[in-house]
Amino acid sequence: MTVGPYIDKSRYMEKEQTIQAFSALAQPSRMDAFKLIVMHEPEGIAAGEISRLLDIPQNTMSAHLAILSRAGLISSARHSRSIIYRARFENLRAAISYLLKDCCAGHPDICTPLITDIVPCCPPKEKFNG
Repeated sequence: MTVGPYIDKSRYMEKEQTIQAFSALAQPSRMDAFKLIVMHEPEGIAAGEISRLLDIPQNTMSAHLAILSRAGLISSARHSRSIIYRARFENLRAAISYLLKDCCAGHPDICTPLITDIVPCCPPKEKFNG
């Protein structure tokens, strides 16, 4: 959708969502919590455990997790008496893709090292056959 002769708003929501995602990560405790949640995929991790491992009061951590959730970076589900948090990789991927979409003005050789570093971040885990 183009508004007026010069303003293209077709990617506005995508841009706003990307800003919200990176803004949520732009705080040390939230970045640490998000990294911890990512490390505990695919099982997820309980809110209390995040708070304990990062030595952050539960009410403070709850506020941080709410911000990450509103930014679309994590999801939560109640499991018995705990709330389990999981990373929403599709939204993280969308935010990173937004930044790299028009990467390097058509010179893929410039972006290739960055993309190469990202690709092997999550090698498949070997299954235990015990």
